[in-house]
Amino acid sequence: MPARACYLYHARVSEPYFSLVVLCYRSGHSIVPFIEKLREALSRCNFSSELVLVGNYVEGSNDQTPEVVTELANKYSNVRAVVKAKEGMMGWDMRTGLDAARGTYLGVIDGDGQFPPESIIACLIKAELENLDLTKTYRVLRDDGLHRRIVSWIYNGLFKLLFGLAVRDINSKPKIIRGDKYPLLQLKSDDWFADAEIIIRARELGFTIGETPVHFRSNDLRGSFVKPAALWEFTANLFRYRFGNRGNKPVEGKTENSTALDNR
Repeated sequence: MPARACYLYHARVSEPYFSLVVLCYRSGHSIVPFIEKLREALSRCNFSSELVLVGNYVEGSNDQTPEVVTELANKYSNVRAVVKAKEGMMGWDMRTGLDAARGTYLGVIDGDGQFPPESIIACLIKAELENLDLTKTYRVLRDDGLHRRIVSWIYNGLFKLLFGLAVRDINSKPKIIRGDKYPLLQLKSDDWFADAEIIIRARELGFTIGETPVHFRSNDLRGSFVKPAALWEFTANLFRYRFGNRGNKPVEGKTENSTALDNR
């Protein structure tokens, strides 16, 4: 397969009020209906917005996502695409997208459609009304199966025990951050610990944090990325971040699809 270039498409929307980063890894053409739903939802709002589609890829793979998100960026003036050869996992993808976003508010959501578009609007309204630095969802209904609910319950319990933070459902999205606050987080995680790192750093910096409920839907397009080794990986990252050297990066899996924990 020929080498792909690195792309960063800039939308013609100047200074958008809201930038939504969509993590599209290995979505292929299945990402298109979700992007259309996001565009429809945001078009009903009275502020300017942009979508930043992160289509980073593993070199040598036959993943069609880079081409799909590039086509969407060429088609719509308020859609941009970040396409780079991967140097990390979900956390690295998230950072490349957030680093490219330009809005007064920055949001991030997974591209598999399990979090509904209306949850983004709910988070943004809450952020504005309560003048919050960070706003996130917590899943009150989950259609993703017993195994993932158990893994999530154990992980969130360990997180609260180790860090003492009264925040529900650490890994839930969307997450919305004030654009001027994002650089202060100085995120380092390249893997699935990124969601937890956002919460920990926000608390350390004294950010105001709010939460709103969401219905987490099942994914009918692919099986879960959560594997048996996932809980060990997350536990190791929690203990390393709590008791270890912050300069060391969290434990990472060997491949993006080996122990992935996005959408826990």
